[in-house]
Amino acid sequence: MGKTIAEKILSTHAGRNLKAGDFAICKIDFAFGQDGTSSIIIDQIREMGVKELKAKFCMVIDHSAPSPSEGVSRVHKKMRGFAGDYSSLLYDIGCGVCHQVIPESGEILPGDLVFGADSHTCTYGALGAFSTGVGSTDLAISLTCGKDWLKVPETIKIIVKGKIPKGVFAKDIILYIITDIGADGATYKAVEFSGPVIDKLSMDGRFTISNMAVEMGAKVGLMPVDKKTIAWLKPRIKNKRKIEPVLADKDAKYAKVLEYDISKLKPQVARPHSVDSAVAAADLKQIKIQEAYLGTCTNGRLEDLKIAAAI
Repeated sequence: MGKTIAEKILSTHAGRNLKAGDFAICKIDFAFGQDGTSSIIIDQIREMGVKELKAKFCMVIDHSAPSPSEGVSRVHKKMRGFAGDYSSLLYDIGCGVCHQVIPESGEILPGDLVFGADSHTCTYGALGAFSTGVGSTDLAISLTCGKDWLKVPETIKIIVKGKIPKGVFAKDIILYIITDIGADGATYKAVEFSGPVIDKLSMDGRFTISNMAVEMGAKVGLMPVDKKTIAWLKPRIKNKRKIEPVLADKDAKYAKVLEYDISKLKPQVARPHSVDSAVAAADLKQIKIQEAYLGTCTNGRLEDLKIAAAI
């Protein structure tokens, strides 16, 4: 029986053959925390008396930047001190949002196993990495041991096809899919996104879709690595690492396979207070907008700002 992308990556990191449902201890390639989660990580590491971290680690100050209070400023100071003591990478105030600066750093490549103390760590699945969010204490253990345990998830394959309508972008596509599947429809599953529409999307668009995998309960949102992925990664790679794409086998076993034709999809809006409540924006003409925010880790990238600026 063939393997899914998730099964292949976790098998490599466990050093043994794994299939969905297996439990395994896997080596971690990269880990990170942000200013909302790093304080606990730091406290746990220091409390355990750890002298050297066993996995590559970085922190990003982005959730409260600039600092809104004295308490937050103390957390930022703690992060800077820890980065210096443990020779960890730190993206300070003004560097950018974690889920943009980390993939751009060149530290994450296809096939890597990444833990992040942030639920949207699944973003890096767009690079073909098994990247998932964990709790701060779990991350501290990963940094102490250089490994951690996982249950190998079943995989849902999602094929997106059709012609992308004018005014429809990656966020519209993923909101539509999540509304169909449900906010808990892929709980503890890996999701593989593929199909002609995914192939056409820019890397910014792909990051947006993988980022939202957790919003349907998924552990990770993976995409096959193609020429577009490789071209995006090549100028960013550190330490002369080779790009080795991990692709699913043709006879891989999936929990389910879902197909979506988005040819007639209209721009979507998720109504309060759930992500799986999306409807066509045209159906909400009675709603008046007083204020709008352009940003967030899901789709606040340059491509998104250019689209907004052109309206």
